Amino acid sequence: MMHFYMVMLLILLGYLVKYKQWGWLIAGYNTSSKKEKAKYNITALCNGVGNFLFILAGILLIAALGELLEAGWLVSFSWVLFAVASITFLVYANTGNRYKI
Repeated sequence: MMHFYMVMLLILLGYLVKYKQWGWLIAGYNTSSKKEKAKYNITALCNGVGNFLFILAGILLIAALGELLEAGWLVSFSWVLFAVASITFLVYANTGNRYKI
């Protein structure tokens, strides 16, 4: 049941970041100086992070289904996928100046 709560939390956070442009929820950006924040396209950054949160929610939905079906391998698989997606996004977001102006 806990996985369902995490899915709902990630969907809520994804909505707030992507559609409400709550950039202050993004770690690293929220503690940057005004000068450093001015280097970033906040709309693109919020869209990217929001989409990533929706992807993580989808992956955790697989874990929730695995938990519901009592398929431990599905829960484990989704957590491995969660880690791979997180590392992939971190590399993607921090290379190529994708979110900078």
